[in-house]
Amino acid sequence: MNDQPQLTTGAEAMMRSFAEAGMPAIFGVPGGGSSLDLIAAAKAEGIPFLLARTETGAGIMASALAELTHRPVGLLTTRGPGVSNAANGMANASLERAPVILVADGFAARESRYVTHQLFDQAAMMAPVTRACGVGAAEAPRVLAAAMGAPRGPGYLELAGDAARAPAAPGASWAWPALNPPSPAALAEARRMLAAARRPAVIIGLESTDPARAAATRRLIEALGCPALVTYKAKGVLPDTHPLFGGVFTGGEAEAPLLRDADLIILAGADPVEFVGQPWRYAAPILDLACAVREMEYRKPELAIIGAWEQAANALAEDAPPSAWPEGRLGALRAAWLAALENAPGGNRGMAPSDIVRVTQEACRRLGADPRVSVDAGAHMFPCTTFWRAERPGDLLISNGLATMGYALPAAIAAAWHDPARGAVAFTGDGGLLMAIGELATAAALGVNLTVVVFNDATLSLIDIKKGERDLPDGALDWPMVDFATIMRGMGGSAWQVADAMGLDAALAEALASPGPRLIDVRTDPSSYPAQIKALRG
Repeated sequence: MNDQPQLTTGAEAMMRSFAEAGMPAIFGVPGGGSSLDLIAAAKAEGIPFLLARTETGAGIMASALAELTHRPVGLLTTRGPGVSNAANGMANASLERAPVILVADGFAARESRYVTHQLFDQAAMMAPVTRACGVGAAEAPRVLAAAMGAPRGPGYLELAGDAARAPAAPGASWAWPALNPPSPAALAEARRMLAAARRPAVIIGLESTDPARAAATRRLIEALGCPALVTYKAKGVLPDTHPLFGGVFTGGEAEAPLLRDADLIILAGADPVEFVGQPWRYAAPILDLACAVREMEYRKPELAIIGAWEQAANALAEDAPPSAWPEGRLGALRAAWLAALENAPGGNRGMAPSDIVRVTQEACRRLGADPRVSVDAGAHMFPCTTFWRAERPGDLLISNGLATMGYALPAAIAAAWHDPARGAVAFTGDGGLLMAIGELATAAALGVNLTVVVFNDATLSLIDIKKGERDLPDGALDWPMVDFATIMRGMGGSAWQVADAMGLDAALAEALASPGPRLIDVRTDPSSYPAQIKALRG
């Protein structure tokens, strides 16, 4: 009988650190070197590995799952092109504040003396979009701690094949980073600001999606009885159906009438990365509740409470003075906001985008479906984020900070894998879907409960709006209409093509009763996008 203790390899030590951090899954596209050792070690630790078709898609899947679980999620790639292809997914994770841990194959020290094939400084490439980089299994606890610190973000680990298989010392114990509680002086000043305000308003941001912060945010809003706006990332923290819901905040013009009425603006976890690049429009004092000091400020707040701000929100809610907003004012402002962002039908060119959103949600509710939705970048994102009614944090997933196209499909795959009962709907433009088309095969292979709704207008609509009077060559912003239904069937899913509300409703009834992934290719009328964007941005 062999009583010798079993040696731990580098791959096993790294995966043990990941398991201790509660990592729910690893997405990726493996290569040689350390990849297979890492996948085997992950299986031994009970961490599933999900094969994607592209590194970018895998990175977006990891980012979406990290946002939903509030845990670090793995992204595994080969060296060289695997790392460079993952750059967009890592940039997305950085600007969405998602703790994605990229683990890449590396080069052994002896190789770097003579190898040039695929060789470049991978850590240097990832440094601008990560919170920390490390080489070797021993670095995993440090990189995890940096990724889960405030503000959260991705990390990079490199493990060469020889190090993955060599004996390794057990990793250091890993602990969740703690945030400082609010000081009594800060709470006293915040109470003074609330007491002086008659019409406070709250802007809810991405940090509020954490369950404890979401509950504290709702409690403070309801105690004040004041209107609240959500950023795209915070949709559902205050349900769209809540009587105090005031709309979506982007930093543009659509929400300005409400905030111009406010005499105090409370930022509840609203990260400046969520705001459009326009000057701050409002003179009211600002109370900023944040996990970390902001890298940039649209306007310096009168008071910033940095750290475990949910404790401050709960404390302030205990004796919050009720606001004095005029009766009926919020309802009128909310109705005007919705009316300004409506898409009017434009004739026989297809469905109005806002109608696509409403018909989809109404069909889901009628048929007993409760999917999360993901939204791609492009003009269609405005009706999706406005008219899809969210009830809980994480009901809507979007790339807001990076605003990358090709987001909706992989994000929805991750959401549907994470919660098969709820499943997911991916709202995507045709351009965004073309960038991620290979992940339809991933959806089919996983058999996820996913409905892809394509806003198909054969145009880069948002960029077309921006061209102004420029004389561009033919084909610069549009392309021949793509038959996405045929592509989906070829990938192993079900598909329909529709051009009106009746057809979409009927297709949804069939799709939601079908197993596995399905796609509905909707002919879309883009003619009302310019007016909608002008109303939104000003």
